[in-house]
Amino acid sequence: MNNDFDWRLVRSFLAGLDQGSLLGAARVLKATQPTIGRHIAELEAQLGVVLFERTGRGLLPTPTALQLATSARAMDSAANQLARRVSGSTPDMAGTVRITASQPVACYLLPPILAQMRLALPDVQVELVSSNAVSNLLRREADIALRMVQPVQASLIVKRVAKITLGTYAHRDYLRRRGTPRQPQDLLNHELIGSDRDETIVKGMAGFGLPVTRESFAFRCDDLVAYWQAVRAGLGIGFVSDYLAATDKDVLAVLPMVKVPPIPIWLTVHREIRTSRRIRAVYDFLAQALPRSL
Repeated sequence: MNNDFDWRLVRSFLAGLDQGSLLGAARVLKATQPTIGRHIAELEAQLGVVLFERTGRGLLPTPTALQLATSARAMDSAANQLARRVSGSTPDMAGTVRITASQPVACYLLPPILAQMRLALPDVQVELVSSNAVSNLLRREADIALRMVQPVQASLIVKRVAKITLGTYAHRDYLRRRGTPRQPQDLLNHELIGSDRDETIVKGMAGFGLPVTRESFAFRCDDLVAYWQAVRAGLGIGFVSDYLAATDKDVLAVLPMVKVPPIPIWLTVHREIRTSRRIRAVYDFLAQALPRSL
């Protein structure tokens, strides 16, 4: 075994271990499959061990890989901690802050707020990640996150800054064609817009005494922006946030008696990285600028 192996190859090893394939590891690290494969092969050569069996279904870790995983993760965690502390010690306000938020929040809610922030913090550059996936602040995938689920990690600072109210909506053309439901039970006779794999809407309707299944929805999609566009196009009745529905005067509220529980928005930042003046300024601006109820 060569004790002077390249420590940078450990990230590719861990990504391959966690994702189970070169393709998955490449996506996580934003690299190419050949690059990840080369890194793993180099690490195997430097350590003098076999870490993975290459199969048709992906990467199968060897017992040696599993034994090394704990130490490798400790190294990775230490490297990330060092990066956070270095970032947090930078006094200059100029630079980039990476923000992640769900697609509707990133596409419809944040742009006007970021336009205001541009005037208040002109030296700050923003990278906005529009994704429904929960980005990992511990691994520096983002500096600040707007999440609909409260994180539980002790090393994160979490602040509830707003709540999103939801309602039942349909385009006026759909209502003209199919009529307006007068009571929740009427929804069973309408074309409904639901989710593909997410079961939130199915469970919510069950709570209102409406036993529906996945097949009860004429259109299904987990992409929240595409979902909203389907409602706007008149595909059927959907469940969307009130702030989003307010952007189109032809999308009308139906069944106001159906009260959907509001969804909280959590503003999240890493405890160490918040000591950065730049990230702290953006965090504080968003906390003040976001409406309390949407």
